[in-house]
Amino acid sequence: MSPEPPPVIAIFGPTGVGKTAVALALADRLRERGEDPVAISADALQVYRGLEVLTGAAAADERARLEHRLIGFVDPAATFSVGEFMPLAHEEIDAARAAGRRPIVVGGTGLYLRAALTELSLAPAPPPKLRARLERAVEERGAAEMHAELRTRSPQAAAVIEPTDRTRIVRSLELLELGEEPPATEDSELWAHDVRVPTSLFGLTMERDELYRRIDARVDAMVSAGAAEQVRRAAATGASRTARAALGFEELLAGDVEGMKQRTRQYAKRQLTWMRKLPDVEVIDLTGRAPDDVAGQIADGVR
Repeated sequence: MSPEPPPVIAIFGPTGVGKTAVALALADRLRERGEDPVAISADALQVYRGLEVLTGAAAADERARLEHRLIGFVDPAATFSVGEFMPLAHEEIDAARAAGRRPIVVGGTGLYLRAALTELSLAPAPPPKLRARLERAVEERGAAEMHAELRTRSPQAAAVIEPTDRTRIVRSLELLELGEEPPATEDSELWAHDVRVPTSLFGLTMERDELYRRIDARVDAMVSAGAAEQVRRAAATGASRTARAALGFEELLAGDVEGMKQRTRQYAKRQLTWMRKLPDVEVIDLTGRAPDDVAGQIADGVR
C-alpha cells in the first residue's frame, strides 16, 4: 500500500513579518526528519519577472536553499489574474504531493492563498472591450478620480479599496457595468472553508510597532538593492496594470520612498485584519523569536 501524499503546510502573514525566513528554517527542520519540501508562492506580484526585489520574492541564495515555484514567470507587460493563477497553484501542489514532496504554500496575498488552497467560484472574465475601456479611463483620468466615481456608484465597495489600487477599482467598475454589485468587504471575496487537500494553516503576526519598523527597514533595503531601477525598467517596457499594482511601484516611479513605506504599513494592517478572520488558522506571534524557533513550532504541529 503506497503512503499517503504529504499534507500541505500553508504560511500566511503580513509583508515584512518574515515569512520567507520561517519557510527556509521550516524546510531545514523537515529535511532533518527525511522530508523533501518545496515552496509554492501565493503572491499576486511575485509572479512578475524582473520585479523580484520590489515584490520581496525569495532571492537566489534563498531559492538555492529551498526550491520556490510560481515566482518570476510572468512578463511585466502581461496582465495576470487569480483565475490564471489558481490552476497553476493546484498543479504545483498536486505534483509535489504525488512525488512525495511536502508543499509549503507561502502567501501574502489573501485571494491568491485562497485560490491555492481551495476551489474558488470565480466570476467569468469581462468582455475585453469593457476592460480595455476602463483601463484606458484609469490611465487618462487617474486612479483617484476613478475611485471617486466608484464611491458615487458603490460607496460600500469603494470603502474597502485604496484610491491607488487600480486593479480593484477597474474590477469593481467592471462588475457594476455588468449589473453586479462588487464585494462590500475585503474578506467577502471568495473564501471557502473547505480546502482541496489536507492542509495545516499557520498565520504569522508580530507586535505592530516592531512590524512597522521592519517594514521601513525592508523598504530601505529594497531601494538599496535596486527596486527603483527595476520599476523604471518595467515602466519603460510597458508594465501592465496588474504589474503596476505592486506595492511601491508608483511611489518609486515618483521617487516617494516615504509614500511606499506608508502604503506598505497600511497594507500590512489589512493583511493582519484579514488573517484574524481565517477559519482553522493557528496564529503564531514572531515578536522576539528567531525563525528557527517558529519553524520548530510549525514542524511539531504537523507531525
